[in-house]
Amino acid sequence: MRDKKPKIIIVAGPTGSGKSDLGVELSLRLNGEVISADSMQVYRHMDIGTAKITAEEMRGVPHHLIDIIEPTEPFHVYDFQSRAKAACEEIYSRGRIPIVVGGTGFYIQALLYDVDFTSGGEDAELRQKLQSVADEQGPEALHGLLKGLDPEAAAELHPNNVKRVIRAIEFARQNGRPISEHNREQRERISPYDYRYLVIADDREAVYSRIDARVDRMIEAGLEAEVRGLMNMGCTPEMTSMQGIGYKQMLSYLRGEHDPDEAIRLIKRDSRHYAKRQLTWLNRERDLIKIDRRTYGDSVSQAEFAAGLL
Repeated sequence: MRDKKPKIIIVAGPTGSGKSDLGVELSLRLNGEVISADSMQVYRHMDIGTAKITAEEMRGVPHHLIDIIEPTEPFHVYDFQSRAKAACEEIYSRGRIPIVVGGTGFYIQALLYDVDFTSGGEDAELRQKLQSVADEQGPEALHGLLKGLDPEAAAELHPNNVKRVIRAIEFARQNGRPISEHNREQRERISPYDYRYLVIADDREAVYSRIDARVDRMIEAGLEAEVRGLMNMGCTPEMTSMQGIGYKQMLSYLRGEHDPDEAIRLIKRDSRHYAKRQLTWLNRERDLIKIDRRTYGDSVSQAEFAAGLL
């Protein structure tokens, strides 16, 4: 690996692609520790719907940024960035390599390029007004506001990703320029790390098929009971944790908004849409090393191939 910058390895890919297994395999080979870059696995008590890695699956490899906050607490990209940077320093102090594993592309970008989040703080009043637009007129109406301010960002963000749409509108109004322009500038930053960016690639239909099968396993494992437990803890639809795919749809079912079969259909549909957005994001990233599942079908083969390139 190059230069004298601190070394870091990224393992990314669409949901259900086997990132967690590859992260563990690489850690065992390269004296690494895993930092999770998953926006939902930070929450305690949310195991089934997040497909959270188990202690057995970790195989003794230390994992960071998993089960660190309660589901009633908010968690933002800048929270991830500060905690992930601290985890990197801790890992380096032990003479090991951080291996960042996850599918939340903005989290990975925030760490890898040390993205600057100082351009305007949160405007609670504006956010509440925008949330009211989504609640009363629907996400499409809110998305329409963004189209008028930042067509490029609107093209990238799904209308149902209300949190990100609100942030994009807030940024444009605070700074007088679109967040898409800001994000483009941040992507062009020079990384402070000597990095390798590994991406697990596969046929899109195969990705979708694995997603459907994984959702079925989540239902069988008790996703409904998990969400009922979260409701009993005081979790409500507007909380960040309850916006996660699987939780949002199951919560709507439990609130009587549709039947269980429809909830399952929506979880599968929205998971496939999310995977598509992940692939779009990754295709914009720089210096990717693609590991094709059609050639390297399991995590051991993938790790052997990747380790030979590092």
